[in-house]
Amino acid sequence: MDDAQAAPAVRRGAAPATLAGLTCLAMAAFAANSLLARAAFQTTPIDAASFTAIRLASGAVTLLLILKWRGGRLADTKAGWQSALLLFTYAAAFSFAYRDIGTGAGALVLFASAQLLMISYGLFQGERASPWGLLLALGGMAAFLAPSASAPPPGAAALMALAGFAWGGFSLLGRASGEPVASTAASFLWSLPCALVLVLARGGHAHLDGTGAVYALLSGCLASAIGYAIWYWVRVRIPAISAGAVQLSVPVISAGFGVALLGERVTARSALCALATLGGVAWVTLTARKR
Repeated sequence: MDDAQAAPAVRRGAAPATLAGLTCLAMAAFAANSLLARAAFQTTPIDAASFTAIRLASGAVTLLLILKWRGGRLADTKAGWQSALLLFTYAAAFSFAYRDIGTGAGALVLFASAQLLMISYGLFQGERASPWGLLLALGGMAAFLAPSASAPPPGAAALMALAGFAWGGFSLLGRASGEPVASTAASFLWSLPCALVLVLARGGHAHLDGTGAVYALLSGCLASAIGYAIWYWVRVRIPAISAGAVQLSVPVISAGFGVALLGERVTARSALCALATLGGVAWVTLTARKR
C-alpha cells in the first residue's frame, strides 16, 4: 500500500492537534540538523569527515533500535546501495558545505535544490505545474547566489546544492519503499563503509573533538533518525501537497535558529531572494497535477 492509499485510512485515526504538533517537531528536527552542523564547525575544531561518519553511524544505530522496537527488519531492495550512496553524498557534502555557509543560507540552498530536482522529475514523468512558479523559484535562487556582499561562498553553495540533489534523489527512491523506516535504516547502515573510506582518505586532516562529536551524535540520533521516523509517521497521514508545502518552513526555522543561537545576520536582500525562492516552490507544489 502506498502513501496515497494509506493516508485516508489512517488520517481519521490521528487527532489534528497530534498531527500538527508532530509535524512541527519534525520540521524543527530537520532545521536542527543545519544548526548542529553549523555550530560544530563554527565553535569546535571537528573536521567534516569525522562529523559525517559520527552522524551516519549514530543515525544507523538509532534507526535499528527503532526498527527492533517496532518488530520490523531491514529492507532488502534493489535500490538499497543506490540509496546508501545518495545518503552518503548528501551527508558528506552537507558537512563540508557548512564549514563556510550560514545556517539559513545552507538550508535554503539544500531545500531548494532537493525540491527543484523532484519537481523536474515530476515534470519529466508527465506532471504539470505553473511555469511562472518555477521561474520565480529559479530566479530567486539565482539572485540569492549572485555575487554580492551577502551571497554565500560559491564553493560552499555548490557543495550544498550537491547535497540537495543527492537528498532529492534519495527521497525519490524512498517513495517506492513500503516501509520507509526499514529502508532508511538500511541506507544509513550501508553508507557506513563510504563514511569510513572518507575518514581514512582525510586522515591527515582528521580532528576529533568532544563537543563537536556531541553535536554530530545529536544530529544523527535526534535530528536525523528520530526526526525522520516522526516525519514518516506524519507523511502518510496528511495530503501529499501538504507534505511538500510544509517543508517550506525548514529554511525559515533554520535561519531563525542561526540568528537566535549563533548570532548570524540575515540581510534584507537575502531575505527577499529566499522568499521568492520558497514562494516559487510553493506555487509549483500547489499547482502540480498529473497530465
